[in-house]
Amino acid sequence: MANETADVRTPAHRRRFTRSQGAVLLVIALGGGLGAVARYGILRWLPTAPGQFPWGTFAINVLGCLLIGVLMVLITEVWTAHPLVRPFLGVGVLGGFTTFSTYAVEFSELLRPGDVVVAAAYLAGTLVCALLAVLLGVAVTRWAISRKES
Repeated sequence: MANETADVRTPAHRRRFTRSQGAVLLVIALGGGLGAVARYGILRWLPTAPGQFPWGTFAINVLGCLLIGVLMVLITEVWTAHPLVRPFLGVGVLGGFTTFSTYAVEFSELLRPGDVVVAAAYLAGTLVCALLAVLLGVAVTRWAISRKES
């Protein structure tokens, strides 16, 4: 079965899949719920008016990228993490916290006459800042660990 595709419509395959992946799916779902609630709270705190730069979603996506950089260093270079930590925190919490779909919708809503400059700034600014945030999270975490070890 290692090279076969499991057909979860078949009861035997469904049971085998549930036994092997059930815990992973559960922690992803729980983490995703927590991340989504955190995102909702921040978006309520930083609402966006039509035609304005969506600071709430921007902050969420950049912060989530910073945290994924920190998390990946910690669980791949520092800790011997339980196999469910990465799915829970990385895929679940941070996946539920960050939001590409809202970013895409907000960008498309800004593509109106008069808002195109804001749309372009949002499109490029989010991508650049998110990538820099990951790199910053990795670099600062590695730096902090090296200071602690010396």
